[in-house]
Amino acid sequence: MLKKLLKLILPLGVLTVMLSSCGWPGLNGTSGDTVRIAAQNTTEQQIMGAMIQQLIEHDTNLNAEVINNLGSGTVSFQAQKRDEADLTSIRFSGTDYQTILHGPQGKSPQAVNDYVNKEFNRRYDMTYFPTYGFADTYQFMVTQDFAKKHHIETVSDLKKIAPKMKVGIDQTWLSRKGDGYEDFKKRYGFQFGHVYPMQMGLLYNALASNKMDAVLGYSTDGRVRSYHLKLLKDDRQFFPPYSASVVVNNKALKKYPQLAPVLHKLDGKISLETMQELNYQVDNNLKEPSVVASEFLKAHHYFEGGKH
Repeated sequence: MLKKLLKLILPLGVLTVMLSSCGWPGLNGTSGDTVRIAAQNTTEQQIMGAMIQQLIEHDTNLNAEVINNLGSGTVSFQAQKRDEADLTSIRFSGTDYQTILHGPQGKSPQAVNDYVNKEFNRRYDMTYFPTYGFADTYQFMVTQDFAKKHHIETVSDLKKIAPKMKVGIDQTWLSRKGDGYEDFKKRYGFQFGHVYPMQMGLLYNALASNKMDAVLGYSTDGRVRSYHLKLLKDDRQFFPPYSASVVVNNKALKKYPQLAPVLHKLDGKISLETMQELNYQVDNNLKEPSVVASEFLKAHHYFEGGKH
């Protein structure tokens, strides 16, 4: 009987030691010197999360992990607020102005950015870093042929044909407050004949295959280039600025004083065209976001020299 018990107990003991020594993601947590980067489930969020991770681990003795595929800006915000993440790879000033802060309407782009920076610090003890250099705004777009046929350059130009148009939109835009469809109709003074809410990934193909006359997409999406789409100017400045920045908990900045100088290296370094190209490399050429991030950092000499 004793031999049978030992045969059962000893393997279990060995297994316990093995599990405790190797660790399992999400069970043992992270070490005290690990920076936690929240990233949403979009291509550019994944790219910038990987870029920040690689910069931190190259320039400092800190570790960094990316918490990937968070479903929305609200989810990543709550992760930071609950101290489950130290920073978010990209936050957009206009989105936070509307959905997190519920700021007053009618503000200029600069006033929106100033308000968001001030209120995030005051209310939530978070620092909005300077923009990376690009803004990922909602933008109406059409095919080049459609633009030429109807002489379309701006959103206002759509008014003359709007009643007959089929327009694909982001699922969330229909009911968004402040910068959604209802407020759009008031600002521009017209509505489309038919609107079709759909997943963002389906919009561009629907437009390119002429199933839609226009779509409301994202200005930095790599598929804008893939399908050679025409971006229409928001001539009535309906959409607030969606300047892209990294946002960091002040607690993390105090705990890791070496973090801020690393993050500031990306201030103003990524233009709209650059972000489109990086997204294109993932969405069209099927490269991994971490590979695209590494290639960008190497090409721009971020990896020269050792750790600081």
